Amino acid sequence: MSDAAAPAKPEPAPENPALDRRFMQLALALGRRGLGRTWPNPAVGAVVVKDGVIVGRGWTQPGGRPHAETEALKRAGKEAKGGTLYVTLEPCSHQGKTPPCTDAIIRAGIARVVSSLEDPNPEVAGQGYAKLRARGIAVETGLGAEEAARAHAGHVRRMREGRPQVLLKLAASADDKAGLPGRKPFGITGEPARARVHRMRAESDAILVGIGTVLSDDPHLTCRLPGMLQQSPVRVILDARLRIPLATSLIGTARDTPTWVFTAPNTSAMAEDILKAKGVEVFRVDARDGRLDLVAVLKSLAARGITRLMVEGGPTVAAAFVQADLVDEAALFCSPNPLGQGIDALEGLPLTALTKSPKLKSVASETIGSDTLELFERV
Repeated sequence: MSDAAAPAKPEPAPENPALDRRFMQLALALGRRGLGRTWPNPAVGAVVVKDGVIVGRGWTQPGGRPHAETEALKRAGKEAKGGTLYVTLEPCSHQGKTPPCTDAIIRAGIARVVSSLEDPNPEVAGQGYAKLRARGIAVETGLGAEEAARAHAGHVRRMREGRPQVLLKLAASADDKAGLPGRKPFGITGEPARARVHRMRAESDAILVGIGTVLSDDPHLTCRLPGMLQQSPVRVILDARLRIPLATSLIGTARDTPTWVFTAPNTSAMAEDILKAKGVEVFRVDARDGRLDLVAVLKSLAARGITRLMVEGGPTVAAAFVQADLVDEAALFCSPNPLGQGIDALEGLPLTALTKSPKLKSVASETIGSDTLELFERV
């Protein structure tokens, strides 16, 4: 859509750093509403302000469209003219499935744009800012960049490395165990910690487990917080030999919640066809010594639009991701109670392989009920 007929640009309002920070914090909070629901697009937040008053707000809608900027501008209407747009990621400047957000910004008469991060998407990558500046719109960048980088980590990782951001979730007893002998399931943490895990699921695009977890626990891998079942992530199972039983909860609900199974190239085509008939998608990636190539799995997920992956089980899969240096964030829930005998939280590795890894740093710790949650990020 041409912007040749855009209205003359009004003068931007005087800058106020304190107000700028306040409005950007609101934009960041709005953007978080879309986490786990906007893939393959990033979950962006936007606020339109005129004379110190909020006249429009928006966030990326489920499925990735409409974008946050157009949502905020639509709500602002004519009040957007001469206003400031606060947005957590650089506005797009290319024609995709929707027109460029830069065209909508110019057409609305926005005088000033305050943006947290440049979009690493090569189709944008500074071109959105350049287009706005070419039309005389004041553009400022970097406000709230650290928080925006966390919120958009999945989008950034997918654009730069061709894989999703990986969050590893672990639950461990006081003596670093994840379950009882014989891999019998056991509730390590209390209900408040489990509720936090379900919230983390809702903010992820996909959740991944190994076939061992499926066989021992028969999990649902959905978000079971009240009213949030529809925000359940895509369920990903690593099953090199296609051993997953048809009677499991995952297969039985595959038509309700997307369920993707990764297997080796040489597994049974008949087994694949049976799973597909149940609504499961099957992906084949290279395997070595009976173990799937995790990098190939992540590349396949990114190709399907997944930006934020939560790895939730079990000890074998968790250890494989740690050993492959594919953990970008970790959430370690620790119970104050020991188990005594049991299986280690990381199969064949001490828990310090995660907690003392030079690739990760501890960034926060909090008490949740009787348990402790420690968060780690890639250095």
